[in-house]
Amino acid sequence: MPSLRSRLLPALVSFVCGAAALAADDPIRIGEYGAFTGKDADFGIAARKGVILAFEEANATGGVLGRKVELLVEDNQSKQGESATIAKKFVSRDKVVAVLGGNLSNHSLEAAPVFQNAKIPMVAITSTNPRVTEMGDYIFRVCFIDPFQGAALAKFAKDTLKLQRVAVITSVNNAYSVGLSKVFREKFTAAGGVIVADQKHNEGDKDFRAQLTAIKAAGAQAILHSGNYTEGALICRQARGLGFTGPLFGGDAWEGPELVAIGGAAVEGTYYSTHASAESATPAMQGFVKRYRARWDGEIPNATTTLGYEAALLLFDALKRAGTTESKALRDALAATKDFPGVTGGITIDAQRNASKPAMIVVVQDGKFKFVEAVQP
Repeated sequence: MPSLRSRLLPALVSFVCGAAALAADDPIRIGEYGAFTGKDADFGIAARKGVILAFEEANATGGVLGRKVELLVEDNQSKQGESATIAKKFVSRDKVVAVLGGNLSNHSLEAAPVFQNAKIPMVAITSTNPRVTEMGDYIFRVCFIDPFQGAALAKFAKDTLKLQRVAVITSVNNAYSVGLSKVFREKFTAAGGVIVADQKHNEGDKDFRAQLTAIKAAGAQAILHSGNYTEGALICRQARGLGFTGPLFGGDAWEGPELVAIGGAAVEGTYYSTHASAESATPAMQGFVKRYRARWDGEIPNATTTLGYEAALLLFDALKRAGTTESKALRDALAATKDFPGVTGGITIDAQRNASKPAMIVVVQDGKFKFVEAVQP
């Protein structure tokens, strides 16, 4: 069975080459950056496939403003510092009119100041740290933010899981993780819960047994890990290996097939919050799922993929409403977005250029991701 990356590469090469061939027709050039290789590649690849589908559908129906849309893609290789370098290339060499990405908040925080300074609109796909859109008035996102997600997880832990004593593990050099843990602590304790242990780790760590031993000794009923799926899956494995039997849960950074690939049986019954579920019965979601599965060999889109698709659609809609690719007009059109009919429901961009929507809670069941409930804190 070929890997996700090997199956995606031919389509990407074909798509990018096809876009390049349209250069003589003066296409609208739009950049996308993300982690397409390295430890965070599942996020980038998932979003990229949704973006590609949106571009293909747009071009199949005549493009935008009567012009084809061309997608220029750059890989930050999951490395710190690369997103800023890519942003400078998009601005100075590629002359893009707008940018999609990134996925991880750290990557968006690196790139956003470059785009803000150049006055090029950026629409972040899954970057939930509040600081991302605080970088300036040209920076937007299509996902909810960490305070909302942290509050939703606290409500789920208290009201649905009926937890009273929870331990928190934070990735201290991950802005997303730090922010999510902070809000969870505040909301969970405000609701009468107790944080019995507050442990930390660094990005890329592989051994969490010291933290987990302390958590078990503290009498935690459950563990929130606010970092990424790579460390999250290992934490689940090591927690179960140490005999911890309570629930483990995380934020949307747990989403990705690698959570199950790394964690195996240890992630069965774990939960995470996310932005969308392919199990939603709405016509918009089911129509998207049908088109996506037809395009990508029967695969089911995850929330990251769905947001990648929505980010592209939102940008195309803003271009049409602006009637031009001029940056100020495009920025204003994005800011004026109200009740845009996306896949996950109506999207309205608020005064801080964020999109607010309910959080979906998912459980890992039989190696698959099953919808549990929608939470509105």
